[in-house]
Amino acid sequence: MKAAVIAEHGAAPEYADFAEPEARDGCVRIAVETAGLGGWDVLGAYRLAMQYPCVLRGEGVGRAEDGRRVYFGERSVAPWGGWAEHTIVPAAEVWDVPDDVDDATAITMAIAGTGALIPLESAAIKPGEKVLILGATGVIGQLMLQMARVMGAGEIVGASRSESALAELTTKGLADTTVCLTGGDSDPAALKQAGGDGFDVVMDLVCGAPMVAALRATRWGARIVTVGTGAGAGINITAGDLLFRTLTTIGTGQRPPSDREAIWRRLLAMNAAHDFKIDYKRYDLPQIAQAWAAQKAGPHAKIVGAVRA
Repeated sequence: MKAAVIAEHGAAPEYADFAEPEARDGCVRIAVETAGLGGWDVLGAYRLAMQYPCVLRGEGVGRAEDGRRVYFGERSVAPWGGWAEHTIVPAAEVWDVPDDVDDATAITMAIAGTGALIPLESAAIKPGEKVLILGATGVIGQLMLQMARVMGAGEIVGASRSESALAELTTKGLADTTVCLTGGDSDPAALKQAGGDGFDVVMDLVCGAPMVAALRATRWGARIVTVGTGAGAGINITAGDLLFRTLTTIGTGQRPPSDREAIWRRLLAMNAAHDFKIDYKRYDLPQIAQAWAAQKAGPHAKIVGAVRA
């Protein structure tokens, strides 16, 4: 079969032949139709337990052998993965897709959607509160902006390093105000100016220096929820920075499959009710090199690949 194959540690995936997945008890063999790519797939491609060659993992939508149209997460049985004509996935990780949900939406509302919703719910946004989303131009950030609005947030501020992507958020009405982060000394002042008398909630998708600057632009009673560490996992703060504030770090994938499926179905219902706007970049399986390069560069969009026409 054709697949996106990683030949060795550190190698980019290439369009190549790979052995068909072998049937095994407790698993479902899937003919993949659409695959998704995210930052977690780039990181996971070279984790210590990996054996090469292997198929690029990734989530996706396809057909089970009994004809069901199903979603599967990035938990294919190694060495197979979602970016291939066929994969094999533990049965608990295979969820039926409603007929009125397209492939891209089914994929986006799973890992990315969960990564937005669960941290936001932990922040317990109160009506009218001022919310800052750090890393707002990525897929999770785009979802957080819209979900925060649904949850009753007042002013919503988006921050990231891409001026053009931030402009798109404003044009689409997803953010009320934006802050372009430069990575320099001007960032703390820019965030304080956008925060006015202080942010009530900071949803932090980047950590590092931007999170510290955002923390110092909050008011007493603020909740800061860190989800990602793209700007660095280390921070240097004082006890005074956290005075009368709450800082939480949340992971969203460490849940039983049944819990993750229930969250996904809630997200599908939310999307049906609110029609969340997400940018996509679409590729075909033979274009995996371009898709991979786009993801590593930071696409400000959800990458999906057509595996079978």
